[in-house]
Amino acid sequence: MNYFLAFLFSGGICLIGEQLYEHTKLTPGHIVSLFVVIGASLSFFNLYEPLLNLFGGGASTLIMNFGHLLYQSAKEGINEGNYLHIFTNMLTSTSGIITFSTIISFIFALLRKPKV
Repeated sequence: MNYFLAFLFSGGICLIGEQLYEHTKLTPGHIVSLFVVIGASLSFFNLYEPLLNLFGGGASTLIMNFGHLLYQSAKEGINEGNYLHIFTNMLTSTSGIITFSTIISFIFALLRKPKV
């Protein structure tokens, strides 16, 4: 049942993203940014943690989770009392995601020819 719920949630988010891309003039960059902001907003209103508990991996692998992680690490930096920690916490907690995305993008750029 956990796999089914994870699939439904992440598939639903992907469906929304695809519909936004097909039926609006939003670019993929706009849609990704929108989902990051939605994830951070849900985290701000304490709504993302219940999604993680209910949908598990389906909610923790999406781009919305990146926004959630950014918000949570900034919040931890504020709680530590040093505003420099806001940025260092954000970079520390999301560095794995950024590094992985960069490496995968580089590999696919080497393997694929650009469309002209």
